[in-house]
Amino acid sequence: MELKRVVVTGFGAITPVGNNAKDYWESLVKGESGAAPITLFDATNFKTKFACEVKNFDPLNYFDKKESKKMDRNTQFGLVAAREAVEHSRIIEDHVDKNRVGVIWGSGIGGLSTFEKEVLEWAGTDIPRFNPFFIPKMIADITGGQISIEYGFHGPNYTTVSACASSANALIDGKMLIQLGKADVIVCGGSEAAITASGVGGFNAMMALSTRNDDPKTASRPFDKDRDGFVLGEGAGTIILEEYEHAIKRGATIYAELTGGGMSADAYHMTAPHPEGLGAYLVMKNCLEDAGVTADEVDHINMHGTSTPLGDIAESNAISRLFGEHAFDIQINSTKSVTGHLLGAAGVIEAIAILNSITHGIVPPTINHFTDDEKIDSRLNFTFNNAVKKEVNIAMSNTFGFGGHNACVLFTKI
Repeated sequence: MELKRVVVTGFGAITPVGNNAKDYWESLVKGESGAAPITLFDATNFKTKFACEVKNFDPLNYFDKKESKKMDRNTQFGLVAAREAVEHSRIIEDHVDKNRVGVIWGSGIGGLSTFEKEVLEWAGTDIPRFNPFFIPKMIADITGGQISIEYGFHGPNYTTVSACASSANALIDGKMLIQLGKADVIVCGGSEAAITASGVGGFNAMMALSTRNDDPKTASRPFDKDRDGFVLGEGAGTIILEEYEHAIKRGATIYAELTGGGMSADAYHMTAPHPEGLGAYLVMKNCLEDAGVTADEVDHINMHGTSTPLGDIAESNAISRLFGEHAFDIQINSTKSVTGHLLGAAGVIEAIAILNSITHGIVPPTINHFTDDEKIDSRLNFTFNNAVKKEVNIAMSNTFGFGGHNACVLFTKI
């Protein structure tokens, strides 16, 4: 059986640095940090008092009041990004067969604010009185369901949950379903809204978050010697994957081809990466093999690069090992330095970043670099502090999640 080709025909985003895909991209190129003091709850007594929140988001600008009350912030973000992507792709106006359109969504946590609110209200009274929308608002798979309901998409519909690799896994699953002829179009994406008291408190308890409260905008500093943890972000991204011939037949704009998807497991620790970067090495190797691409053909890698002491070293070592001397010619970056870490939505918004790099020939910077880390090979080109113009034909994005879940996607210019 000959596998079908899979291309990108649209995308949308709502992020801490832009409430649509265009503004998001422009902020990445400028290197404008989305970090600021937390406004979503009172963080006075928390170790970390800042995050990368989505700015100026009023759900009533997107949903009527009754509708908005039925959705967690996580799902609201997902629908906003999906609407932009669907419009961008023109799949509705071109009257595609909705029975052949699926939705595969990724979320590491789901409706955390809903869960937190309902449990706190119950615990305060001991009376078992819960909102009838508690469960459907909270479950991680509801966003994909809501997208299908809004548009009447009857194709495959489910959610991938693999921590920070969730939306990258959604892209890989979408790719495979189209390759096998199970769908013509898959709406792939991810959303997360975990900037809540329990979200920040939980990550603080793990000592995973930066505590640079005196200067939030420089707190996310991947690969810098003085990095002290990641900055929590929120938002959503959506990519429309489509079978190549189907896209050509309807005259769709094609932004790139999704040629590779790799997966692996560290099989090492609940939260720490394999110290030798074994899982990271394997996932990139698997991705290259899936794409039929050699290591020396890769122009750009958007690294997982969370700004954690152990993770940045392990991933850098894996790249050096896999790509050899060519590693020093690859334009590498971490857009998490700008957006913070969107957890389950990280993979898709970073994939949107590399799609823009392919389209515009620009690699956004890894901001907030001040001091080299002697444990990281300084010959690697991390695109520190300033965007770089570069022709990008083949680009890769890495995402790694707690539990050792690793996913990697590779896009090729057509």
